[in-house]
Amino acid sequence: MSKADYYETLGVNRNASKDEIKGAYRKLAMKYHPDRNPGDKSAETKFKDATEAYQILSDPNKKNSYDQFGHSAFENMGGGQGGFNDFGGFDSGSFSDIFDDFFGDFMGSGRGRTGGRRRSRGQRGPDLKINLEVSLEESFNGKKTAFNINSSEKCENCSGSGAKPGSKPKTCDTCGGDGRVRSQQGFFTVQQTCPDCRGEGQVIGNPCKECSGFGTRKKKKTLS
Repeated sequence: MSKADYYETLGVNRNASKDEIKGAYRKLAMKYHPDRNPGDKSAETKFKDATEAYQILSDPNKKNSYDQFGHSAFENMGGGQGGFNDFGGFDSGSFSDIFDDFFGDFMGSGRGRTGGRRRSRGQRGPDLKINLEVSLEESFNGKKTAFNINSSEKCENCSGSGAKPGSKPKTCDTCGGDGRVRSQQGFFTVQQTCPDCRGEGQVIGNPCKECSGFGTRKKKKTLS
């Protein structure tokens, strides 16, 4: 029995854009996903066929090969792109890759780099990561929800300087504004963060009463 045309499987024409192909697969995946059709072998087969078609047509190189040679371009790989003969064994985690293609690393890793000095005020901090439980249907269709976070915002009283209005920070006498101090230990010179300014290079003689010299204030914010 000959295999169905991948474009016909997804219900798109041969000139369909990548977004149109993705949208067509999204609808079919939602309709025929096994979680929504438990025990339905027909739906399972249609889901498998749609996923196989999407894996080929969403990849520019594979799509080009298919457009030129049809299914014969993948005959040596078995079952179209390999591993599709049984629903439970997509090759190389193909469905996981496709799912990642839709949603990606949504919240980011939040890793930051630190140099010799402390991070100065006003620089971007680490990303926030919020754990939310969503259903499969919400993953495909999207879901809007609200949650509260504690955010640090610039102190309005001192405009973020940390100093009392009318005054300003002064250069640290201990490190000369470098933020680091050095000491000689035998043949080696040891460098460390200045203990007085904590790497900022400046000290605040008259701290702002609103933020206690930090330049920022904690504030609860609602995001959605």
